[in-house]
Amino acid sequence: MASLTDLATSIAAMNSARLFLATVSLVSLSACQVPLNFLPTSFVRQEVIRKPLIVQPVDSAHSPLYVWHGAGQSGPVRVTIDLSQQKAYIFRNSQNVGWSYVATGRSGFPTPTGTFRISEKVVNKRSNRYGTIVDANGNTVRSNATAGVHRVPSGGSFVGAKMPYWMRLTSNGVGMHAGYIPNPGSPASHGCVRMPYDMVTKLYSIAPVGTPVTIVP
Repeated sequence: MASLTDLATSIAAMNSARLFLATVSLVSLSACQVPLNFLPTSFVRQEVIRKPLIVQPVDSAHSPLYVWHGAGQSGPVRVTIDLSQQKAYIFRNSQNVGWSYVATGRSGFPTPTGTFRISEKVVNKRSNRYGTIVDANGNTVRSNATAGVHRVPSGGSFVGAKMPYWMRLTSNGVGMHAGYIPNPGSPASHGCVRMPYDMVTKLYSIAPVGTPVTIVP
């Protein structure tokens, strides 16, 4: 027959086992079943909540065509035109005073690269190569015409495309001027460098004949 000491030892061992099983059961329960403040700190899982990153698409309709902060600046002017970006960067006294989207030569009408100088300035310039053909009554019979390539009807004429605020860069007719930029970032011209009207007027007013213009690929 077991002694009282042995019986007490057995009962203590059984109680320890029950306590261990109870602890394991509690830990196995989900957090929604057991209050977090009941569990030991080592068993509380730390949750990290991340807010979704919202990326807004680029909308050219709401992006600026140019940025100008050259008011009040002085000093020599130079221009860099980046064909890959379809942007022009304007510097005055070696400080950047603005940038602008441009539209340079599309496929088949490349804009030359290199360093040039403005050799001519004309406010109301018309192209002597590209434009429209009209009949004797002034009606357009062909748009996007090339002088010497497309026939002019009897009594009609070739009307060169407008190129306001013209600044010539090459002897064969490549220059900078105001013009339509249908898709900012994409070429669209016959080789010239088109700029937004408001921007090209600013450049025209500060860039004298002789101003260096560098065009990079």
